[in-house]
Amino acid sequence: MHADPLKRMFILRYIAGFGHYIIFCAETFRRMFFPLPDLRLLLHHMEFIGVKSLGVIILASIMIGAVFGINFGSIMRLFGAESMVGAAASFALSKELAPVIGSFLVTGRSGSAMAAEMASMRVNEQIDAMKVMSVNPVAYLASPRVLASMIMMPLLCGFFIICGILSCFLIGVMIFDVDVGIFIDKIRWITKPQHILQGLEKAMIFGAIFSTIGCYKGFSANGGARGVGRATTEAVVTSLVTILLCDVFISYFQMEEIF
Repeated sequence: MHADPLKRMFILRYIAGFGHYIIFCAETFRRMFFPLPDLRLLLHHMEFIGVKSLGVIILASIMIGAVFGINFGSIMRLFGAESMVGAAASFALSKELAPVIGSFLVTGRSGSAMAAEMASMRVNEQIDAMKVMSVNPVAYLASPRVLASMIMMPLLCGFFIICGILSCFLIGVMIFDVDVGIFIDKIRWITKPQHILQGLEKAMIFGAIFSTIGCYKGFSANGGARGVGRATTEAVVTSLVTILLCDVFISYFQMEEIF
């Protein structure tokens, strides 16, 4: 008897939350350009999101490229097509693995930090104090972080692609005895510049997703220290699920442009 009202309340709460998120995103993107964020603040966030995430991006890309080289090489050896190892790895890295896994890593490192910092400021009433001092908290806190994420994620994705292909190259040449010229020629045959651009576009979109969600969850936090932890957890989980969901739709719209 009481299940339907509770279900409706549950659904309405999430619809209202999504609406508030859209309004927050609209305000955040508007404040990116009117007025422009402070350059020093933007560079600070670019360093935190991009430069300090570079190490884990390079390490992950090397490991993933090596794993792809080993597994693809083992399969393709059955058909005498070891020379296609680099082509398969470069295509997968460019269009899917680099933007998705790279955004996952940066979400876990930088997205969670954004949510935790914003939530701490919210529960300590620092955001309210900024409003009292006539400082727009969205323009000062959220917009520079989102813009920095959108700038740095394609660059990190590019490093991921390069290091992953180099790692796969070493595996293909050293373990499966693939000729260097053939390895490179197969990559040029399969992976086109537009595929790399599609991956960079995904990375920029995913950067906007995890940064806006992290800031929004932080701005919406309440309940003291427990609220900070809850906001951080929700920000990371929601970001990962949203990135995967958006990746499906983006991949579908890019499907016609594979070859």
